[in-house]
Amino acid sequence: MKANWFLFLFCFCIGHRLSAQSFNAGTYNIRYANHGDSAKNNGWGQRYPVIVSMIRFHAMDIFGTQEGLYQQLEDLRNNLPGYTYIGVGRDDGRHAGEHSAIFYRTDKFDLLESGDFWLSTQTDHPNKGWDAALPRICSWGKFREKGTRFVFYMFNLHMDHVGVKARAESAKLILQKISGFPKNIPVILTGDFNVDQHNESYALINHSGILKDVYDLAPVKLATNGTFNSFDPDAGTESRIDHIFVSKAFTAKRYGILTDTYRARRTDSLPANTRNVFIARMPSDHFPVMAELAHGKK
Repeated sequence: MKANWFLFLFCFCIGHRLSAQSFNAGTYNIRYANHGDSAKNNGWGQRYPVIVSMIRFHAMDIFGTQEGLYQQLEDLRNNLPGYTYIGVGRDDGRHAGEHSAIFYRTDKFDLLESGDFWLSTQTDHPNKGWDAALPRICSWGKFREKGTRFVFYMFNLHMDHVGVKARAESAKLILQKISGFPKNIPVILTGDFNVDQHNESYALINHSGILKDVYDLAPVKLATNGTFNSFDPDAGTESRIDHIFVSKAFTAKRYGILTDTYRARRTDSLPANTRNVFIARMPSDHFPVMAELAHGKK
């Protein structure tokens, strides 16, 4: 009887280890901090506490960010206990300029390797590629999930908003870079691609046979809007320009465009008896995208 009990316990433990595990991955353009936004009551100081709460509530385990300046990333790290980030500034390879940083939970993942490259023909130092208006960077990390020892790569980028050729060539470059890493290790690619699901640059990635948009894979979707809102809570679009792509090792369980808003007190003059003293505001001019990704035996 005792032997049978130990056999059952052993089989249960092995089966539990081999069963599918999952974590939540995301991408979020947090909008760079600037005085113009502050003048319109969309300043970083009032937005980032909401962003922090969203990340914690939606339980993002690992997520790429775009447009974050160094102090913004430090604000997030200092207010997200148990998280840290990787990535350098695109202007000098250190702290200057916008980052494509990757945040992750330190209790859930070990960072094994990391690096950065510029979206250009010269990938090893700050510069503008092709017809891009600005330098653009991709940051990546090799992570190991602590509980399962599952290893994967995550790449995060922000493609140019002007250069059509730059976006197409950046798509080719990221596929080339990913193909240069060990092919047996799964990959996640997140970012603000500045093109939607109908664009050629998007198709280069989604039809590559290497990566696939989680939107196409997930059986459960919450996507009632696109991903760019321009700080307008009433804006509506079907265009998705922020994406999460994964390699075949992942099974997409859920996909969501998180359209959370918050309320702020209105600053314009109002009649004394008005009830509408608050206005809906957005934590960023983009909505974050999140996906639950499973790996292991189904």
